[in-house]
Amino acid sequence: MSEYTPPIRRKNHGKGHSYVDAHGVKVPGVTTILSDGVPKPALINWAAKTTAEYAIDHWDALAELSPSARLKELNGARFADRDAAARRGTEVHGLAERLVAGEEVDVPDALAGHVEAYVDFLDAFRVEPVLVEFVVVSHSYGWAGTCDLIADFPTLGKRLLCDIKTSRSGVFGETAWQLAGYRYADSYVDSAGHEEPMIEVDGCAVIHVRGDGADLYPMQAGPQQLREFRYIREVSRACARSREYVGDAVLPPPLEVSA
Repeated sequence: MSEYTPPIRRKNHGKGHSYVDAHGVKVPGVTTILSDGVPKPALINWAAKTTAEYAIDHWDALAELSPSARLKELNGARFADRDAAARRGTEVHGLAERLVAGEEVDVPDALAGHVEAYVDFLDAFRVEPVLVEFVVVSHSYGWAGTCDLIADFPTLGKRLLCDIKTSRSGVFGETAWQLAGYRYADSYVDSAGHEEPMIEVDGCAVIHVRGDGADLYPMQAGPQQLREFRYIREVSRACARSREYVGDAVLPPPLEVSA
């Protein structure tokens, strides 16, 4: 009997991950589509602010470096800040997954506040997990993604599809498109690697976990947001195709040499 090959697989590599189908063809992820299809002007201000703050906080140390080394340090400042935030988010997600499953975890001191806040949140809402950290697949629209949580909230009388956010800046509206991409997927991949019909939910929400608490934010992630996300998908595709729209440089004809 041949080994079962799931139609969609998540491949982890380095700091990120990707999705491929049974033939090894890459399937775009929901967050990648958003990254490629939604303008982010706030990132320009963030990059400038982060670099300026790093320069002020490390002024004396930077002054001891050569100009080229100083430039390299400043150029990398915003990426160090981004990567630190991403690591914190990844670690909190991993711990949250285990906490929801009822496991005991060893918590790093730096994340103690986040974990305590999330535990208090789970207790306050009496969260009952249905699916935790699972891959969803939309064959109809051509994307995949990893959803954090589907859970029953007895205190609200609802089953919610939730995304956990740990960013200092709060919850962004574009998360509604992310959740819609998950909610209206055709199927999810179970623990055995088989696709199952996507579970219906009553709504979507973001759990914003911080060092000083955790809040639940309902999100509009219905048919309208799905339609908008499909437009974003087309913008993402168009941006990728645009590289092919530039032809080769046209050379002038050779000069005629008179006799």
